[in-house]
Amino acid sequence: MKHRNLAILTIAGLTLATGALAQTSHWEIDPAHSVAAFSVRHMMVSNVRGEFAKLSGSVEGQASDVTTARISVTIDAASINTREPKRDADLRSPNFFDVAKYPALTFVSRKVEKAGPGKLKVTGDLTIHGVTREVVLDVDGPTPEMKDPWGGIRVGAHATATIDRKDFGLLWNKTLDGGGVLVGDEVAITLEVELGRKAG
Repeated sequence: MKHRNLAILTIAGLTLATGALAQTSHWEIDPAHSVAAFSVRHMMVSNVRGEFAKLSGSVEGQASDVTTARISVTIDAASINTREPKRDADLRSPNFFDVAKYPALTFVSRKVEKAGPGKLKVTGDLTIHGVTREVVLDVDGPTPEMKDPWGGIRVGAHATATIDRKDFGLLWNKTLDGGGVLVGDEVAITLEVELGRKAG
């Protein structure tokens, strides 16, 4: 009987230990301290920069293993801002993002891999203009956890990727008289994200 009780206690202890190691951590993007920015070539002579001011999302995974993270990000397409109202209106129109028909850009991770000290590669599905393509984000972070003045826990991350806008059905362009085109096809994306840990 003593051996049986000892076995039961051992199994219970291992179960509790395994559960602690596999504890799921939940984080939410803080939209007030996060931004999705981009850069695209203009007339083959300069880079125009802009951002999407409104984004939300979450990260969930085992606290002890960052490669288990499941990442989901949603960006409000209408929140695009290039500091030029007429250009922003054109970008919201059917010429580009067609925000009335496709109001959100989304990213959902499928794989997270370590890529060196403090670096990750995150592979996932990026959806723009109703078209989904696989994209790999190069990530610096997450940073060490920091406690904010209200007792919450915060981390940050910086991510970059480069896409071809034509892959997502953003085809509008105009040929220049001297050769070349008005808008480049290659778009550099930068995500600056701050996350807060959810309690419980």
